[in-house]
Amino acid sequence: MTEDFVLRADSGAVAVLTLNRPAVRNCFDRRMALRLQEHLAACAADTRVRAVVLTGAGPGFCAGQDLNEFMACPEPGRIRATVEACYNPTIRAIRDLERPVVCAMNGTAAGAGANLALACDFVIAAESACFIQSFTKIGLVPDSGGSFFLPRLVGMARATELILLGDKLPAAEAARWGLIHRAVPDPDLMEAAMALARRLAGMPTRALGMSKRLINAGVVNPLDAQLDLERDVQAEAGGTADFREGVAAFLEKRPPRFEGR
Repeated sequence: MTEDFVLRADSGAVAVLTLNRPAVRNCFDRRMALRLQEHLAACAADTRVRAVVLTGAGPGFCAGQDLNEFMACPEPGRIRATVEACYNPTIRAIRDLERPVVCAMNGTAAGAGANLALACDFVIAAESACFIQSFTKIGLVPDSGGSFFLPRLVGMARATELILLGDKLPAAEAARWGLIHRAVPDPDLMEAAMALARRLAGMPTRALGMSKRLINAGVVNPLDAQLDLERDVQAEAGGTADFREGVAAFLEKRPPRFEGR
């Protein structure tokens, strides 16, 4: 590959993944989507990685789909194939990754780019950034989990407003709505995201991953099924080395030294 469309740089136990098509505001083409999927799979397989930061190169986080791909082959089947191959596996990979994923949203997130951010466990956005559910602007509908995440994060009325009107939502307002973790001054973005990621990387990694598994299931499970799943996953957590270390640290009145095992 002559050009890497997603960069990976590790900082201790934190893997930083950077969308790398800055000339087009990191809009997705097939190459970038598949490369991001490869990096997410590598993070899942790498036990040294205990947290992931996802950000964008240049002034924008992600402008969604590169429409030049669609214009080159405009029939509806092309759109279906793109969603199936590029977006659905990416969103599933983020949600299934049993490591916390922090989005450092450095600029505008539009369309699938907005929903890529919302699939992460935490979103810290630069104050100058904004979200745009831009699908209806070009006669399309939300994909990449937008119709799933938005109503659950901000309620039906606000989700309908964002999806149907397609207006910009500034980062500070998104934070007030509870759509994202927080908005920070632009110069502080990566420092804030890395501080959170390092904090998460020092926590009991397997317990965080199992908790994420429960959160994923809890949005669709009935209560009885969720209680049973909590019982089973709690038993799994009780067999980890980090659980034993956490109990020992509590009894010895010292800070725990979790190793992610």
